[in-house]
Amino acid sequence: MPAENMTANESQSKGGKAVTFDLIPRPDKKDKKKEEVPPPPTKGVYIFPNGDKYDGEYQHGSDGSLERNGYGVHTTTEGAVYEGEWKGDKMNGRGKLAHPSGALYEGEFVNNQFHGQGKYTWKNNSFYEGQFKENKMEGTGQFTDTEGQMWTGTFRYKAAPGLRFELKMN
Repeated sequence: MPAENMTANESQSKGGKAVTFDLIPRPDKKDKKKEEVPPPPTKGVYIFPNGDKYDGEYQHGSDGSLERNGYGVHTTTEGAVYEGEWKGDKMNGRGKLAHPSGALYEGEFVNNQFHGQGKYTWKNNSFYEGQFKENKMEGTGQFTDTEGQMWTGTFRYKAAPGLRFELKMN
């Protein structure tokens, strides 16, 4: 055991000197370095060089760049609007992405992609609600057409073998 972990205490007794050693725990290496806690997000509006606008929470990266983290709204010059959660300067978490075409996605995002549970509505108001994986309809879901007719089942990107039609009788 290194000597830096011990202290010696001398005391007198009838028979002579006694030396006792107290063990002092060595500070953990983690204690020496303060754990770096990221600063809390700042709220504000940022206009990108290409004209896009971000209004929401952000942090500055170690290189001084803006990194979207938290809740915010990003509007592109083409008219696409994302409103929702950001992490690591990417759409991550719950959000809503409105396309200039009129299409709308509401649901979960991972690394700027539709991923998880969500709902995609086309311009003609037909929609798919269910699982997405890397921007594709993938897994259990339900498609509803413009007439309100529904098909449920397992979707595999553009294919959906074995869908069940749900007949509504009014």
